[in-house]
Amino acid sequence: MAPKDPSKSTSEIVAVCIPCFNEELTVADVVLSFKVALPNSDIYVFDNCSTDKTAALAKRAGATVIPSTNPGKGNVVRHIFSSVHADHYLLVDGDSTYSAKMAPALLSFARNKRLDMAIGRRCTPPEELTHAYRPMHQLGNLLVCRLIQLSFRTPLQDVFSGYRIFSREFAKSIPLRSPGFQIEVEMTLQALSKGFRIAELDTPYTSRPAGSFSKLNTYRDGLLVLSTFASICRDYRPQLFFAFLGSCLALGSLAAGLAPIYDYWCFRWVYHLPLAVLAVGLAVLSALTFCIGIILETQLKYHNELFFLMRKRLNTPV
Repeated sequence: MAPKDPSKSTSEIVAVCIPCFNEELTVADVVLSFKVALPNSDIYVFDNCSTDKTAALAKRAGATVIPSTNPGKGNVVRHIFSSVHADHYLLVDGDSTYSAKMAPALLSFARNKRLDMAIGRRCTPPEELTHAYRPMHQLGNLLVCRLIQLSFRTPLQDVFSGYRIFSREFAKSIPLRSPGFQIEVEMTLQALSKGFRIAELDTPYTSRPAGSFSKLNTYRDGLLVLSTFASICRDYRPQLFFAFLGSCLALGSLAAGLAPIYDYWCFRWVYHLPLAVLAVGLAVLSALTFCIGIILETQLKYHNELFFLMRKRLNTPV
């Protein structure tokens, strides 16, 4: 008996969504490989202002091509979530670096564990590591993952993967703001902060074929990712964020106050008056920052309660 196709389930709709910008060398192969891996799924290519033959080749391969005219991967993902209606959304890059053969396993993994987000954790053979990843990308991934692990107490190891499966509930309820490639980090942090179920599954990752080039800018996009991380932490982990700022200000106050304290201890007189004023100012700012964190954490608690009630109502049959 042939194995059951994971994309074929009673009344379940699986949408394979492929955001593309100038991927004429690979898009047809990606579409065809997912048609083989998930024959009962709906395949969409969202053409993000391509200037080559991406749209025509994707359509010829059998995909539904949808123009997405607002530049940036984050804008395309928002377009996907708002315009496609499915039970499971498989998001994959159109550069042929992810294996379509892993799609049934990733879909089964998401379904069996009832996940809202299943991430294909990239595993690259050692001989291809330097070709698949730029050295700074490896360092950036390690740094950001470590920050997220510490901030959100999660074992996730690959927050930049472009191979993911989402539940309908996540796609239709999560607010996304990032316009560009930092969207993967934002989706991960939003899922963690709002209590969605998320897990990783190892999946092969290879280098781009000859003639295909990455659109990422290592330093510019790296700064955008760190900015997104700081923004999410400020909004969804305010106590941690402002406690860190308050601690930095407190340490600055202590450093500035060492000389005035020494003056008063030895001479009963403060000779470094400007440093004394600076130390007091930093101490006041530190206390205010800690208080802001406490207030925002309380507001976040009520925000999360309202969000959970909204999710519960959306999932309750009428």
